[in-house]
Amino acid sequence: MSLLVVGTVAFDEIETPLGKTGRILGGAGTYVGLAASHLIQDINMSAVVGGDFPQKYLDLFSKRGIDIDGIDVIKDKKSFYWSGRYHNNMNQRDTLATELNVLAGFDPELPENYRDSRYLMLGNLTPSIQRKVIEQMNRRPQLICMDTMNFWMDTAWDDLLEVVSMVDVLAVNEEEARQLSGKYSLVQAACKIQSMGPKYIIVKRGEYGALLFHGEHKFYAPAMPLDTVVDPTGAGDSFAGGFMGYLTRQNDISFESMKNALIYGAALASFSVEKFGTERLLEITKEDIQDRLIEFVKMMSFSI
Repeated sequence: MSLLVVGTVAFDEIETPLGKTGRILGGAGTYVGLAASHLIQDINMSAVVGGDFPQKYLDLFSKRGIDIDGIDVIKDKKSFYWSGRYHNNMNQRDTLATELNVLAGFDPELPENYRDSRYLMLGNLTPSIQRKVIEQMNRRPQLICMDTMNFWMDTAWDDLLEVVSMVDVLAVNEEEARQLSGKYSLVQAACKIQSMGPKYIIVKRGEYGALLFHGEHKFYAPAMPLDTVVDPTGAGDSFAGGFMGYLTRQNDISFESMKNALIYGAALASFSVEKFGTERLLEITKEDIQDRLIEFVKMMSFSI
C-alpha cells in the first residue's frame, strides 16, 4: 500500500531557549514523510522547492523510501522559508519571517503513478490545493487525512468547508477545533465537525497528547514526558507521519487500528522534539521506536 504526502518541503531557521539553528531542512511534508519512512517504504511526495534546495536533501528522501518524482524544482526561484523563536515554555512562538517564494505559485500536478495511492495525507496548505489533489486521484483513496489551521478559517472559509466534507480524518489543535465548530467543549466540537463530513477527528493538544473521536467512540493518547524538549517545530507533522504510516502499513482503518496509530504518532512526535529540526528523526532505529512504544504501554497500563 502506498502513502501520498502533499505538503511543504522547505527551509526553517529556529531559535529556542536551548539554542539556534541556521537554515535547516523543514516543512510539513518533510516531517510527515521522514516519520512515516520508519514504518513504510512506499511513500510518494508532492511538493515544490526552489533552485536553492540542496540535492543532498532530495537524495536523503530517496534513501528513506520517499519517491521524489512529485517534487517540482523551480530553478530560478527560492524555496519556502520560515523562521521562528520559541518562548521559554515552548508552547508559544513568534514567527520572525515567512517567505513563500515558490510556494506562492504551487499548483501540484500529480505524476500518474501517484494517483492510485491508497492513503493520502494532505498537509497544511491552501484548501483549494488540497481539493485539487483529491480531484486528481484516479479513485478515492481508502483514507484521506487532512491538516489545516485557523488562518484558512479566517481567509478561505467556504473553500475549507468544501475540502473538510471530502476527507475521512481531520487533524486540528484545540483552538482550531473550537473555531471551526463554534463549540468550546472538545467533545461537542468533534461532534459538530463530524457532521461536516470527516468520520474521525484528531484534536492535537501538544504536550498533553491527542484525542481521537469517531461517533460515540473516544480515545486519548498521552504525550511522552521527556527530560528535555529542544525543538517542537515538527512535532505535529511527525505525529501525522507516524499515524498515517502505521495505518498504511496495516491497511486497516478500523477504530482499534486508529488507536494504535495514534500511539505510533505520539511516539514519533516524542522523538522529533528531542533535537533541532529533523536530526532526531534521522537517527532513530526500529529498536528505538519499539522501546518507546513499550514505554507508552507501561505508562498507560493499569488495573481496577
